[in-house]
Amino acid sequence: MKLGIIGTGNVGNAIALAAVTRGSAREIVLVNRTSKTAEAVATDLRYGAPLSPKVDISHGNYEALAGAGVVLITSGVNEKTGGATDRNDPQGRLRLLEKNASIYRDIVPQIVRAAPNAVLVAVTDPPDPLADIARNAAGHDRVMSTGTFLDSLRFRVHLGKHFRVDPRYVEAQVIGDHGTSQVFLWSSARIAGVPVTALLKERGEKLEDVRTQLENDVRYANITIIEGHDASQYGIGIVSARIAEMVLRDECAAIPVGSYQRSLDVTLSLPSVVGRVGVVAVLQPDLTPDERSRLQRSAQSLKNALEAVKNGRLNHHSDVPQEVPAGSLQP
Repeated sequence: MKLGIIGTGNVGNAIALAAVTRGSAREIVLVNRTSKTAEAVATDLRYGAPLSPKVDISHGNYEALAGAGVVLITSGVNEKTGGATDRNDPQGRLRLLEKNASIYRDIVPQIVRAAPNAVLVAVTDPPDPLADIARNAAGHDRVMSTGTFLDSLRFRVHLGKHFRVDPRYVEAQVIGDHGTSQVFLWSSARIAGVPVTALLKERGEKLEDVRTQLENDVRYANITIIEGHDASQYGIGIVSARIAEMVLRDECAAIPVGSYQRSLDVTLSLPSVVGRVGVVAVLQPDLTPDERSRLQRSAQSLKNALEAVKNGRLNHHSDVPQEVPAGSLQP
């Protein structure tokens, strides 16, 4: 069980730490543009590894990825550096796509040459369109993104906080884009099998009042974290390590994660079965008409961004998606 991590910035390091402490893989290889940095991170982690499940952690070049079952890609410009921390910007993380797409086109072929059978996971923001870039560069479909798995956990945490329930007992999903057009499935959100909408009614609360604030808390959680700590890293680190486990252990676990959806002609998140070859199956949730419409808009937003990058127009004002999703903060 070999895991490769590309990039040893904040997110790559958080993934590596989570993978070591969780015992996500028997062997972990770190690859970074500056080899000395990857070596230092591997060395630092190695000193604490005797207290974790058995693991060999090393650094190397792309050839060191040979035999990896899954490779997590974190390289690229982050939100703060790339100027994607404005809550009123409808592009959100998509503002990073043009620069990070160029990086992915360079590194993905090198990964594939070294580890042709590995599942590739786009972690870099924005992960969904970058998974499309990676799929084209790799020439195979064993590509996925971390998608809305983290958003769904954030949704569960905030619902748990609102109802004073441990989030482990909250069932709630976010689908679509890991960005401003993400779709919250309120219709299927439940606590111990009881619909959240029914619980709100019992408490005399209106769904729309709770929905606006809670969706903002989830949708802009990364910005809130960055404002206090410069980088959103630990949550995605744990999530990425968990996805790696699902692949390496062939768990067939069901989570909302990004993969190419032929019916929508773009990568976005739907409930998916994850195993040895990546996404094994996609589960179609029962959506309300409003949720289905929002999902279509999310897909279109991603397609527009990919097309804009293809034509070199992404960050021109005329190509910024004009729709601001419900619950977004307005000037």
